[in-house]
Amino acid sequence: MNYDYIENLVKKSKDGDEESKEKLSNEFKPFIINLSKRTFIHGYEFEDIVNECYRILFKCVSYYKPESHRFVAYATNGIKNSINDLIEKNISRNHLEGSSTLVLENVENTIESNNLPIDYNLLKEFDISLLYNALSKLTEEEHELINYVFFQEHPVKKYATLKKIPYSTVITKKDFILDKIFMLINISLCTKNNA
Repeated sequence: MNYDYIENLVKKSKDGDEESKEKLSNEFKPFIINLSKRTFIHGYEFEDIVNECYRILFKCVSYYKPESHRFVAYATNGIKNSINDLIEKNISRNHLEGSSTLVLENVENTIESNNLPIDYNLLKEFDISLLYNALSKLTEEEHELINYVFFQEHPVKKYATLKKIPYSTVITKKDFILDKIFMLINISLCTKNNA
């Protein structure tokens, strides 16, 4: 890129020259296409990401101070940072609205009526027996982690330090074990219902 030429286009674009805006967007097109090809954001098409990059480019034009003479670096950093911010927002939104989110739509139609006489203690005992059955099927290492964190109520970070394992690895293991327990309980429920 010819930096002086770009600076000149930016000044004219700030003044409202449409032809300069077009030329400026053509100058940044290879960068924007390359970045868009390497970017995945759930719910965004390739063209959406390209359009977002151009929107950010012209936002950079409006905020740019020409006396600094560094528009290319300013714009490329602005575009990269904004796309990274969009990715982070999308990831955090997926945790709130993604496929693993609990949906309670029409839940009143799926819950059994309260009119049935059910002994609460019997249900509690049944739940505990399902849990103990699932826990008995865990490996020694899995059982140790669950016992340390949930029954002895120690923080996960303390377990990671004690075992000299990275914290993120322990979190991943803990989540995997909880999913395994949930699956084992569901299998037990299905086999009891089919018996």
